[in-house]
Amino acid sequence: MSTTYEASRTVAQRGDHAPRGNKIMRTLLRDYPGGVGFRLWDGVNHRIGSGTPAFTIVISDPAVLRQLVLKRSPLLLADAYFRGLVDFEGDLYAALGLKAYFKTLAPGVRESCSLVFDAIQLPSRPAATADATATRNGQAFCQEHSRQADSAAIAFHYDASNAFYQLWLDEAMVYSCAVFERPGDSLEQAQRNKLDLICRKLRLQPGDRFLDIGCGWGAMVCWAARHYGVHAHGITLSQQQLDMARQRIDREGLQEQVTVELCDYRDLKGEALFDKVASVGMFEHVGLANLPTYNATVHRLLRPGGLFLNHGITRDEEAWKKSEESEFINRYVFPDAAIDFVSNVGRGMEQAGFEIHDIEGLRPHYARTLRIWVDRLEAAHAEAVQLVGEARYRVWRLYMTACALQFEDGATGVHQILASRRGVRGYPLPETRHDLYS
Repeated sequence: MSTTYEASRTVAQRGDHAPRGNKIMRTLLRDYPGGVGFRLWDGVNHRIGSGTPAFTIVISDPAVLRQLVLKRSPLLLADAYFRGLVDFEGDLYAALGLKAYFKTLAPGVRESCSLVFDAIQLPSRPAATADATATRNGQAFCQEHSRQADSAAIAFHYDASNAFYQLWLDEAMVYSCAVFERPGDSLEQAQRNKLDLICRKLRLQPGDRFLDIGCGWGAMVCWAARHYGVHAHGITLSQQQLDMARQRIDREGLQEQVTVELCDYRDLKGEALFDKVASVGMFEHVGLANLPTYNATVHRLLRPGGLFLNHGITRDEEAWKKSEESEFINRYVFPDAAIDFVSNVGRGMEQAGFEIHDIEGLRPHYARTLRIWVDRLEAAHAEAVQLVGEARYRVWRLYMTACALQFEDGATGVHQILASRRGVRGYPLPETRHDLYS
């Protein structure tokens, strides 16, 4: 699928530079395994290698090719894609394999000099294109994690448009890893599986006081109230999520059991107010330096012996070091995101006074979830562009496609950690897990 923007270009840009661009592309892609296609600003299709190409790279402006050769930054390629100066026709998952390929590309001195010489002959400035500032809204995020900064970062991501998320999420609007218990499970069923698994792990009982930190559009609190009879309270920093969650509570007649509010987790008052606490896909926004505050807050709010389920994304490298992946996510998707080893996450919970009972990895489930989300988003391309614009559609499409590959490769994981607040005698759980899986 190609949606490359047509920008104003001179005849010279479109024609005279094409042979030089063709030479550059053939040099860069010469050793790419299998077949690959490319099309430059002159509109001529080229093929390199053997076999039918899984994808075709489309570069519509010579200045972009110049930048890619001279700087060799995947972020430049991503930014050009968001602005419509680069496109990928065919299999986007296969196209993302270019990242690993270019990392191993090591042309000789003579070839490198030739590439640079040809690149500097190309125009230095891209033609005017569709504005891609929708990806950042002009905001500069610095991960300071003040209340104001966190609120702005959450609004940047989650307040894009409720209708946009409805295009590709399940009917309950669950924006986290689903659990596919059976091969034929639909996304809707798999998200119900996940919600119910969390409730079972927490051993929710009628009358329990249940807190959902980062409640999103209200799926978890409503499920727990309707199916387990709890009194649930959810908090979010997204106004649009809050509005939809309240509409759902009213629609389902759960006003006596469920409440939600716009609230930073650090502003929750009281002690030992809740029997059970869940946090699903939220602690990634906290910031590694703030995890002690996050854990201490949950510990304070939870009664002794109460259960806490922390569900979130982890990674195969310690801390949130600067890398192409972290810079991409923080620049375009989650300005405040930071993830770590699962062992470090668990260690922080233990230091805060929790006893860990179970850790379950759901990595293949998130890869499958993301592939379904991408399929649904692509199928709703026209509607998505009407709601959020082409640039933001492309950000989400590329981000979720890349994430699916990261989960499949094992570079990224997702774990549910079940723990209890220390302070009571005995063991707060059954001695086996038969009740979870019977």
